[in-house]
Amino acid sequence: MTINEIQDSIIEEFSDFDDWMDKYQLLIDLGSEQQPLPASAKTEQNLIDGCQSRVWLTADLTPEGLIHFEAESDALIVKGIVTLLIQVLSDHTPQEILDADLYFIERIGLREHLSPTRSNGLLAMLKQMKMYALAFKAKSENS
Repeated sequence: MTINEIQDSIIEEFSDFDDWMDKYQLLIDLGSEQQPLPASAKTEQNLIDGCQSRVWLTADLTPEGLIHFEAESDALIVKGIVTLLIQVLSDHTPQEILDADLYFIERIGLREHLSPTRSNGLLAMLKQMKMYALAFKAKSENS
């Protein structure tokens, strides 16, 4: 699936709910379905700066040239948010990730329903994922 097809699917899933308490519950459920990161990945190096909660993010380049992200957070809603970002961006090429217009964040109303600190955290997670994409792209161009 393309990044936009995944975003459209998420928008559709969230549109089933009118109440933001239900949408928060959906985020929490998404986060709880995420596989926990191994303890060895919960390092200072994988911790995202700018998040009030602790969020660890790892990225690996597959032999097919796709970036595979994994993450975990100690906060339930944040874990759901990072799970959404992984659903959308993981297993795509660095260029696809760099070119992605993540319109689902606005469309499901996520940005307007997050506290300022969580919004900053969301931006920090996105920035880190794009930095990984940039680094992997540069590395592949130089090899």
